[in-house]
Amino acid sequence: MVTRTRFDDSECPVARSVDAIGDWWSLLIVRDAFDGSRRFGEFQRSLGVAKNILTARLRTLVAGGVLESVPASDGSAYREYVLTPKGQALFPVIVALRQWGEQNFFAPGEPHSQLVDRRHGHRLRALEVLSSDGRHLDPDDTAVQKTSPE
Repeated sequence: MVTRTRFDDSECPVARSVDAIGDWWSLLIVRDAFDGSRRFGEFQRSLGVAKNILTARLRTLVAGGVLESVPASDGSAYREYVLTPKGQALFPVIVALRQWGEQNFFAPGEPHSQLVDRRHGHRLRALEVLSSDGRHLDPDDTAVQKTSPE
């Protein structure tokens, strides 16, 4: 059996983030949590994932502090999964993936889901990467800089 490579001690924040999320099932679970899913059965119905895989991914997300398992809001014996502040902080990542997918994987006019502002019902503006002084940045405008421990 192949041993999974771990990146939890990497100097790269992207590698550590990917290590914490785990895989594409986990990102889809987080997406569904933003869309209002809270219970195991809701995640399973939405994703069509095997119970053992879903159980493992939920455990990893809870252990990583992305989701929290809490008593069911209706007072039943069930547990629910809610996004923690760390999980809520993934919102721009999910929005970026949605917008990237809309731009690159759908033909013009092809139906798909879209994220809208609840207050006005309008689609969101495209995410942008801006400098500290507000300039739009492209990949050529940035560089990775190593930091040293303080």
